[in-house]
Amino acid sequence: MKRIIGITAALFAGAALAQVQGVSKTEIVLGTAQDLSGPVVPFSKPAVNGMRMKIDEINEGGGIHGRKLRLVVEDHGYDPKKAVLAAQKLIQKDRIFAVVGPIGTPTAMAGMPIYLEKNVPHLFPLSAARQMFDPLHKLKYAGFATYYEATRSGLKRLVKEKGLKRVCTLYQDDDFGLEVKEGGEAALKDLGMKYAEITTYKRGTTDFSSQVQKMQGAGCDMVVLGTIIRETILAIGTARKLGFNPEFLASGAAYLDLIHKLGGPAMNGLYATGGMNYPYADDPSSNVRAWYQRYKGKFNEDPNLSSVYGYQIITLFANAADKAGPGLSVDTLVKALDNMTVPRDMFGADEQSFRPNKHQGTNRSKLCQIQSQKWACLTDFFTD
Repeated sequence: MKRIIGITAALFAGAALAQVQGVSKTEIVLGTAQDLSGPVVPFSKPAVNGMRMKIDEINEGGGIHGRKLRLVVEDHGYDPKKAVLAAQKLIQKDRIFAVVGPIGTPTAMAGMPIYLEKNVPHLFPLSAARQMFDPLHKLKYAGFATYYEATRSGLKRLVKEKGLKRVCTLYQDDDFGLEVKEGGEAALKDLGMKYAEITTYKRGTTDFSSQVQKMQGAGCDMVVLGTIIRETILAIGTARKLGFNPEFLASGAAYLDLIHKLGGPAMNGLYATGGMNYPYADDPSSNVRAWYQRYKGKFNEDPNLSSVYGYQIITLFANAADKAGPGLSVDTLVKALDNMTVPRDMFGADEQSFRPNKHQGTNRSKLCQIQSQKWACLTDFFTD
């Protein structure tokens, strides 16, 4: 009788496992929606490489409870409509277990309802918008401080330290840019101030002379930038040419080495909020230097911050999946995540913790600056 009960239990366990989309005895299928053909390729390509690097390391070590990880990458070109199609394909055709690190605020927001409706965990998106974890949802988890919170904290600190009087903003006219603009607005409200000038631009804009002239005319001594790569470089470059030299504060979306590599000396002095120290080949940490060389040897290019994010995203998932045990399911993964704390890592990222009522790993950021065409963090993690 005991033997019969044992066999029956095993059969039920096997049947339950077979019903978990994206999980088999030998494999866990993950998906990610990235921009491989649009304006944020410099973020997406290295992020995917970082994910693949960590997945290879895990698989070479035997996988997670005997299961290898497989990553399916879908291109949305930073287009919300294509992000919807990408989500549908990943769910219906590729039958992924979870989506990890989808990039972009407008694209993640477009695809997220589809994943959630189909009970697919939406994990650690490459967007710092509040909507990535708020309102609370069983399947929504985000890793780092929001654009809103980081901008609010960073701007308050700079205004106080530098005695700034007239703050302006230039931001991309979409969900991402609005998060940055509103974060700065909240900081100014706390300080009893308002924006002296508010200017916007559409994605794809290449001429910022009118926006810069408006801010220059308003006498702004600080500009909050809701910009990404090209727009950050063009806006600051235009300001320098016009003799307009306020302090510039960007979000984590501009905390990338391409800013100083492509923009040159004109980018010196730019502030940005960051989630860790920027990785360079001469990093003080021997572990980071070794990781840097492994990445470069594997992909024949230097890693950047997105490479680190991709690597960390898979690390977070692997920690949770390992903690979930051999019977991996959406419920066991959620239970593991809701009781997980990850200490600071070799890249200097903040400790991350998740609880049933807290699905944001950390709300703290660092204040960093381009000095001599290289990012340097000026503070440890803080919030206000």
